[in-house]
Amino acid sequence: MSFVIRTAALGDIAAFTEIYRESVLNGVASYEIDPPSLDEMEARFKAITGKGYPYIVAVEQTGLILGYAYASAFRTRPAYRWLVEDSVYLAPEARGKGVGKALLAELIRRCTALGFRQMVAVIGGAHPASIAVHSALGFAHSGRMTATGFKHGRWLDTVFMQRALGEGAQTEPSATDFSGTMA
Repeated sequence: MSFVIRTAALGDIAAFTEIYRESVLNGVASYEIDPPSLDEMEARFKAITGKGYPYIVAVEQTGLILGYAYASAFRTRPAYRWLVEDSVYLAPEARGKGVGKALLAELIRRCTALGFRQMVAVIGGAHPASIAVHSALGFAHSGRMTATGFKHGRWLDTVFMQRALGEGAQTEPSATDFSGTMA
């Protein structure tokens, strides 16, 4: 499968809304039950990109959007500002074809360049494919919460994975590292 990864734009939101809608309705990666509207997805996009976090998209040569990924604050208290949480969502036809791994690798690269020091993955439903992709890119298990979500008639576990970025915890962050505003 041939595709490029680029910075996401407002014009991509309709495709993101459909990809996320399918995930909400049929998957366990998101614990949302009702898919958000196009307006809500646009507001979320603006909130994330407005704070300087990376938001990217994988696009096939035909222009078809295969998936998207973004980093956002894990928590908003100031001491957490060096830590980001990743999110990756794929269209059904893109799953299992390396798109998610490519998106996550690029997200790691961009977050490292911004000066973030740690990335965490909060994996809903303890999804095996997501765990495998994160493991392949250097994430380690950092926790599991059992029966944290109830969706599709069953209890779901949440797995936490973590990866150091750049110098990680080896040095103190500097003033030149990411200092985006936190809500």
